[in-house]
Amino acid sequence: MSALELANDNWCFACGKDNPISLKLDFKKQDDGDYVARFTPKKEHQGYLGITHGGIMATVLDEAMARLAWADGFQAVTAEMTVRYRLPAKTGEELVVAGRITGEDRRTITCSAEAKNPEGKVVAEATARMVKV
Repeated sequence: MSALELANDNWCFACGKDNPISLKLDFKKQDDGDYVARFTPKKEHQGYLGITHGGIMATVLDEAMARLAWADGFQAVTAEMTVRYRLPAKTGEELVVAGRITGEDRRTITCSAEAKNPEGKVVAEATARMVKV
């Protein structure tokens, strides 16, 4: 089996600056180690009227974890992810998304992420296992 090569051409759906339909997520590393971005879902990101589609929320949470692994120097891909939806993420309201690495072994990295609404309430959270490539 050949090794998977991970390269960034700025066309990622979640963070790609050159992709015209990208979510344009821009993460910053915090002093506490969290990787944080702000995201305001638009009408085109909705499922039901005024509520952000769950797949968009899963994408944003996955990106928080995968980009942090990349930023920390790991070449890894998501192997498994669990998402819990706690509250509706309303379109037009800014969300603060934070990812963190919670563990590492020889082959995998474990991560978690959460998205909070303007009131500071968690609207969705995820855990993931990333496989190093």
